[in-house]
Amino acid sequence: MKLLIVESPAKAKTIEKYLDNEFTVRASVGHIRDLPKSSKNAIDIEGGFIPRYVISPGKEKVVADLKALAKKATDVVLATDPDREGEAIAWHIKEAMNLKKPKRIVFHEITREAVQEAMKHPRLIDENLRSAQEARRVLDRLFGYDLSALIWQKVRYGLSAGRVQSPALRLLVEREKEIRAFIPEKYWVIEALLETQNKKEVNFTCSIEPKTEAEAETIVNEAKKSVWQIGAVDASNAVRRAKAPFTTSTLQQAASSRLGYSPSVTMRLAQKLYEAGHITYMRTDSTNLSQQALGEIASVVKKQYGDKYSKPQQFATKSKNAQEAHEAVRPTHASIFSAGHGPQEQKLYKLIWQRAVASQMADAELLKTKIVAVASVKSVPEFTANGQQIVFDGWLVADPTARSEDVELPKVKTGDPLELKNIFSTGKATEPPHRYSEAGLVKELEKRGIGRPSTYASIIKTIIDRDYVEKIDRALKPTEIGELISDFLSEHFGSYISDTFTAEMEDELDDIALGKRDYVKTLKEFYGPFTKAVASKKKIDKITNLGEAPKDIKCPLCDGPMVIKLARTGKFYSCAKFPDCVGARTIDGEVLEGPKETGELCPKCKDGKLVERDGKYGRFVACSNYPKCKYIKKDAVIDGQEKAGDTGIKCNLCHQGTMTEKRGRFGVFYGCSNYPDCKNIIKSKPTGQICPQCGSLMMEGTKTIPKRCSNKNCPNNRPDRETKK
Repeated sequence: MKLLIVESPAKAKTIEKYLDNEFTVRASVGHIRDLPKSSKNAIDIEGGFIPRYVISPGKEKVVADLKALAKKATDVVLATDPDREGEAIAWHIKEAMNLKKPKRIVFHEITREAVQEAMKHPRLIDENLRSAQEARRVLDRLFGYDLSALIWQKVRYGLSAGRVQSPALRLLVEREKEIRAFIPEKYWVIEALLETQNKKEVNFTCSIEPKTEAEAETIVNEAKKSVWQIGAVDASNAVRRAKAPFTTSTLQQAASSRLGYSPSVTMRLAQKLYEAGHITYMRTDSTNLSQQALGEIASVVKKQYGDKYSKPQQFATKSKNAQEAHEAVRPTHASIFSAGHGPQEQKLYKLIWQRAVASQMADAELLKTKIVAVASVKSVPEFTANGQQIVFDGWLVADPTARSEDVELPKVKTGDPLELKNIFSTGKATEPPHRYSEAGLVKELEKRGIGRPSTYASIIKTIIDRDYVEKIDRALKPTEIGELISDFLSEHFGSYISDTFTAEMEDELDDIALGKRDYVKTLKEFYGPFTKAVASKKKIDKITNLGEAPKDIKCPLCDGPMVIKLARTGKFYSCAKFPDCVGARTIDGEVLEGPKETGELCPKCKDGKLVERDGKYGRFVACSNYPKCKYIKKDAVIDGQEKAGDTGIKCNLCHQGTMTEKRGRFGVFYGCSNYPDCKNIIKSKPTGQICPQCGSLMMEGTKTIPKRCSNKNCPNNRPDRETKK
């Protein structure tokens, strides 16, 4: 038996049918090893930045099954994705399974021809690519762990920073500040409706924009007194050239603007199309097309549209580190016009097909016309009308959504009379710069060298998931917490979240991948100065408040002054005497229930008072001196809430508490009453039954699945999936 290992079960299913039963194909289901979470000892810094990897939680059975198969196999081939991430996964499989010299193959599309060709050219694992991925992982852990720890001390517990997420957040905050600082300037637009001698009406616009209403009115009044005629007619030919086939970045941008897909949704759909063999590998910064693809697309163009539409060409790749062995994102078979499971995948496939095919087609030819109208009164400026017509549609026939609307102007010549039918001015004001959309942010990150194609989607998802950014329609707006974190980092670690540092670090990682730079040297050069910078900030004052509240905002309990503080949900007003007084208001001035005094003293510090608070898992009783004193009262009954929400079902982890209904930011959930000693939580109400497969609690499901396991990794969590397959 021969064994071939890939990352994805869907990919395994597609590949297996191409190997004629010669191989058993299995999936690692992504990474099988990683750095331990929240561990200071995850990296041996003194030993040379050596990561201490552990088997990822839930992957023990996967590793055991692969080991068992490998022992029986005469040959083991690793066929993970053709990038650094894929190389790292292949290396982790090798290490976890104690394989000596496994064969490594790569292909950029999952077709029979590509897979069988790759099998003819096995190689060893590329240690340079693997080292580059490891350097990125270690670098991100060191950066995030050390900086986040400082933020917990100086700003608020639970906040964090990231090497590439923080520069992206900085861009959004800088744009938000530009918007707030923007001072609009008024101007007027004057439009005139003029009729030709052939009774054709044309809208003309004034060639200047008056700054005052009086100026605009003067022009309008003088124009009404004037005799009008055609001053000039200018016609010129222009072309619209097709764009290059998609890279990861341009695919995310186009899918966002045309289809409304977020970058993370786009990549998820593209991954499925790739694994099903419909498109080439979707993580690439190359615009290159193989000779085979060029020939196939040319054949499709000639057959569908005719010889005059065909224009085979290669596009220069802008990224200096793009690997030309990689290809742009394209259909694996251009002759297949529709592919994908479900409407979302089908729409994305159509977008990819249109862009790839259009890139190999002739330019669209346009006729642009400009007509100038002049008045007899010399103080009246020229008015112009612009028209455009497509003479030859070229590549637009394959990508009609890129076509702009034709504006046809009547045929006139210089000196022809015009009759003024109407003229009016409209007051307007200059607008502030727009917030970045997801597509706009991806474009900006790429332009500045922040991140790489495989990271854009995760960067945006991370800053949204952390509540540093919110989406308003399609625009990204930093939250108050996001602004506070960004301002803190910009003030104290500006050089580490700058474009220059981030882009140079990406270049250094690229150099490691190319074998031009040493792993240990790179990390030493970063970590030495970085740790000193973090240590130098440990003496700065903690941000306990964000300034004084307006004087008319008084404490609802003691009528004293208030200060602005930051909570998990944003800014609020707190009594300046806190913790002696726990009065609080929202920023809108409404009284907050806030912490309630219980009348008890803290049994731990003997100094603080026990108060009720709102937490991630509901209300609880704790010391008012937090974070100096972290005492939490167990089994506290708060306004009968815990009793009312108690299901009476024993917790399956600690066997001491009971599962209790609680409310969090995502709605109702069920958690152990023994929190914080036991942090067992499930999404739906427990049924009281234990899953026979994994021993977790069963919970209520849906109409089609009345009950299911609360363990998301258990087959009983979604018993319908196997049936659908």
